[in-house]
Amino acid sequence: MNDNPSREGVSREAVYDALRGVIDPEVGINIVELGLVYDVVTEADRVAVTMTLTSPACPMGAHLAEEGRQAIQGMVPAGVGVDVRLAWEPAWNPEMMSDEAKRLLGWN
Repeated sequence: MNDNPSREGVSREAVYDALRGVIDPEVGINIVELGLVYDVVTEADRVAVTMTLTSPACPMGAHLAEEGRQAIQGMVPAGVGVDVRLAWEPAWNPEMMSDEAKRLLGWN
């Protein structure tokens, strides 16, 4: 995978930036800082994201995945497919959060 936008259409960092706009409504922190985004793959004609939730029982799962898909779709060129997939392995844990998210939640 290459992050060069001219070869791949869109960079991984641009996708992560778009996903930073998706806020988990239960905690008020974006899904990237919460450590919910496991992987981003960019290709010339598609972007694939693998993400998780804090719990498989989270009622916001479909909503967060769709918000992520819309955030990415809004910044990629027309014709680029966007796939956001939920994964449960590895299971999310608080250590996956950024230092800033831990600080905001008082977990330092």
